[in-house]
Amino acid sequence: MSKGTKVPGYMQGKGSRNPRGIIGDREIRYKCSLQNTVLDVLRGRPGWQEVPGQNNIPQNVQANPKQQGQQSTGQQPSNTGKSGSGSTNQGTTFGNKGSFQSIPPITRNSDGDWDFYWCDREWLAQNYDTMFLYEHQKILHFRNHYELTRKNLMVKNLKRLKKQTERELGKAEGQSFEFFPTTYELPSEYHIFVEEFKKNPGIIWIMKPAARAQGRGIFLFRRLKDITDWKKGEYQPLSDPNREVPETYVVQRYIENPYLIGGRKFDVRVYVLVVSYNPLKVWLYRSGFARFSNTRFSLDSIEDTYVHLTNVAIQKNAPDYDPDKGCKWSTQQLRKYLCAKHGVEAVKNAFKGIDNIIIKSLQSVQKIIINDKHCFEMYGYDVLFDSDLKPWLIEINASPSLTASGKEDYDLKFGLLNDVLNVLDLENRLTGKEKRIGGWDLLWEDGPILADDGNMECTPNGTTASIPNSFLGCHNDRKRQLRELFTAAQSIKKS
Repeated sequence: MSKGTKVPGYMQGKGSRNPRGIIGDREIRYKCSLQNTVLDVLRGRPGWQEVPGQNNIPQNVQANPKQQGQQSTGQQPSNTGKSGSGSTNQGTTFGNKGSFQSIPPITRNSDGDWDFYWCDREWLAQNYDTMFLYEHQKILHFRNHYELTRKNLMVKNLKRLKKQTERELGKAEGQSFEFFPTTYELPSEYHIFVEEFKKNPGIIWIMKPAARAQGRGIFLFRRLKDITDWKKGEYQPLSDPNREVPETYVVQRYIENPYLIGGRKFDVRVYVLVVSYNPLKVWLYRSGFARFSNTRFSLDSIEDTYVHLTNVAIQKNAPDYDPDKGCKWSTQQLRKYLCAKHGVEAVKNAFKGIDNIIIKSLQSVQKIIINDKHCFEMYGYDVLFDSDLKPWLIEINASPSLTASGKEDYDLKFGLLNDVLNVLDLENRLTGKEKRIGGWDLLWEDGPILADDGNMECTPNGTTASIPNSFLGCHNDRKRQLRELFTAAQSIKKS
């Protein structure tokens, strides 16, 4: 193979190089197909230059001019504003005076070469199999990320790994997978579901479209007649070509005893960064948020989405929704509340359950995901606590919302995304052996990671023996940590 021959990124050897050369002291060229906080972060990062081209936002649209020249440690801007924050990443962003402004349609310019591309899933699906990636290029999403983020495939893969674990290690080890509700895919598993339904009369089930977001299409039911459209074998296109085939849904046993705060249901958004599936390397972000329903919880009105669904895209449409208050707590607030009410050890065990959910779910697709050293994934895990503080996996998002619903939400997401870039380290400022970078803690690298003494903010009595490097909801002075980290890394490199 000649030196200039291009090969697909996932088949590429170390000999392939971009004609522009490996990133050194030159600027880092990026593309971005979204119009929200991630664009602010990229444009505000020193030494990064936007590449005009297809799916890029026009250069003359500056969502937040104050960010130009900010340090990559994630200095947040002081302006504020409000917007909805569903899982969509298009729409509005912060303007010059703290309010939101619309961004003009994307312009279609000639493509340019790039080092980093924050693309959308649709673009990746259309282009991945035909594009060529050079040694240093990084792109968002693995090719078949949907194996984990489509609700039906997520459960299928978890069930398969659970059976394999029970077969190889015994039933007791299989208990570590008891973190997702009893689930069936409809219409393909309709008759199996009916058998389970009849064994448990009177309980509540929840129906979810397998591939939709923002709570769209979700409903609760107690009667089989409410889901007759999903009966297997009754929608054959050949017998009735005009009848629409029902989309794939999952039906799950509804968790009827959620943990309540102020009488309201909530779930927790947890951010997870995967930079490799082979070997599996996973980072967990310390900050996140709890999303509350706007209406007090009750099982008397299962048709009321404002009671049962915590999605902001749903809650912001409630008649008595207060946009100034919102429906969110930071993960730090939540952890402090739970510790005060239940004690540090109980909360530590509950959050350890979240770590188990993350690792087991990623292991369930580790051999299926097309691993590519150029790809990375930032997942948004949604986890629900029940009244016993047991965490349950609700779903995993490949494109968690990056549109801010207010200043605190914007500050969180701005720091989160800046730290993603710090972990990826295209500037080559780190040693590669770090366990904490900003708000990200290295949770797993081909095995569990143990904490260093300097990461013990959530550990009672300063205990240092065999503590996992997991600090979800713990104190997070990320700017100071980054300054010290970069200084230490440079000293090591010089020596």
